[in-house]
Amino acid sequence: MNLYFRALKYVKPYLFRGLCAAICTVIAAGGTAYLPWIIKDMVDQVLKEKNTDMLNWIVVSIIVVFIIRGIAFYGQSYLMNYVGQRVIIDIRKAVFEKLQRLSLSFYDKNKTGTIMSYVTNDVNALQAAMVENVVEMVTESVILIASIVMMIYLDWRLFLVTFSTFPVVLLFIDQFGKRIRKSGSRIQEATADITSVLQETVSSARVIKSFVREEYEINRFDQENIKNFRANMKYAQLSATLTPTIEFVAAVGVTIILWYGGNSVIEGTITAGSLVAFLTYAVNISNPIKRLSRVIGNIQKALAAAQRVFDVLDLPETIHNAPDAKALPMVKGNVRFNNVSFSYNPGEQVLNNVSFDVKPGEMIAFVGPSGAGKSTVASLLPRFYDVTDGSITIDGEDIRRVTLQSLREQVGIVPQETVLFNGSVYDNILYGRLDATKEEVEAAAKAANAHNFITELPQGYQTMLGDRGVNISGGQRQRISIARAILKNPQILILDEATSALDTESERVVQEALDRLMIGRTSFVIAHRLSTIKNADKIMVLEKGCLVEQGTHDELMAKDGLYAHLYKIQYRSKETH
Repeated sequence: MNLYFRALKYVKPYLFRGLCAAICTVIAAGGTAYLPWIIKDMVDQVLKEKNTDMLNWIVVSIIVVFIIRGIAFYGQSYLMNYVGQRVIIDIRKAVFEKLQRLSLSFYDKNKTGTIMSYVTNDVNALQAAMVENVVEMVTESVILIASIVMMIYLDWRLFLVTFSTFPVVLLFIDQFGKRIRKSGSRIQEATADITSVLQETVSSARVIKSFVREEYEINRFDQENIKNFRANMKYAQLSATLTPTIEFVAAVGVTIILWYGGNSVIEGTITAGSLVAFLTYAVNISNPIKRLSRVIGNIQKALAAAQRVFDVLDLPETIHNAPDAKALPMVKGNVRFNNVSFSYNPGEQVLNNVSFDVKPGEMIAFVGPSGAGKSTVASLLPRFYDVTDGSITIDGEDIRRVTLQSLREQVGIVPQETVLFNGSVYDNILYGRLDATKEEVEAAAKAANAHNFITELPQGYQTMLGDRGVNISGGQRQRISIARAILKNPQILILDEATSALDTESERVVQEALDRLMIGRTSFVIAHRLSTIKNADKIMVLEKGCLVEQGTHDELMAKDGLYAHLYKIQYRSKETH
């Protein structure tokens, strides 16, 4: 229940509406609890004593009770749904905000579909517990309590006899509740796996079709679907067992009432109307107990989703502002790596004691075999990850001592895999600086050699790009990405193999835009094609996480080391083609 109480903390901002809903619930349940008392008066005073005035009173009271009960039920349902929906919106927002603050290491270790499931499936399951089930639980609980009070008032001895079976009911609810919660956890995990497979297949449709793997993916999805089916059937089995068990215990209680109460009527210690009313209250109790057992099962299932949601909310934010962090002022662009070591996982060193110094406005290139640590260097500078040992400074400021926002606002990245959003061309460029004017957006597009092709699109800058920019070519996507970086106007620029996936013509146009972008900025270029970095101020050669060579192109060629070896391999490859 700690999980549930934690979820209920989100109700605090809406406490007034929640209290109003509770009052409406008490009124509606009170109307339900009053009806058996009407039956008592009907039997004892109208049918037995032929009391016409009481009959008229009963007829009027029934109409009044149902009108009041209907109004109260409407208020209860509307207000509880309002509070529940607001709570779910707040929880979903909190999960999304947490996901935005988590470091890239979290995304490295979790599948995209699983992450999506936290915000969709898990929060939706929690929504059922916070809205529909809470309404039913509160209503049935009030009816249960009111019925118990009336039963005690009618005959406390008969009440004690009846409730001898109550501990058995509680025991069953407790034992089954634990098993249902475990089953609910398996359902949420299975649902997350389905979402993950679905996300992978939708985002990889071109690859799937090119390898003719439609049937393979169908089978993979079917396996996850069957796992989900089995998990749901286990839950259904437990729920189906719990309800008739509770009903049987309740039936035993009703049988006891009939036997003991019938004898009491015969002996004259209780009236027939009181027995009928008592029996009606007993039925009123059995129904809430039965419904509450189902509700508790549903809540236990939802708590499995709540556990996953709160597990995300409780994750430590490994990359965060230091308590004494200050804003990084406008930088000149002097970057220094001081004996930097880094590992993604313990014991797996990716960078080992790397040191270098970059002056403002210099272009630095990183080369080396695959897995040498080139992209890791680019990820450490904007603090996507923190160094394991050593430090990185910009203009003498340790980047761990400045705010993340002030650091990343001054670092621009043009990645190898261009990421565009499903919006217009204009909005994708504007993403670089949200307060930019239309003239600034177009100026950035012109500087990126993108303005001409944009104006030729069907709706120009308002053309929708589709998912990940699928409606335009790779070179065009890259130029929009460059325009976005130009609009941001960072002093430090990272180009992570920005042209490696382009054809020769597109590479020429994009490279021209990149050259224009790098003017006056400290630039870090991760190069695949070594011919594009011959004019770099300094070339850093990495191998197995170590900085093994550094210098200009001519200096490194003269050394005839690893760089010269890599360059000659590429040169010979071009010659053979």
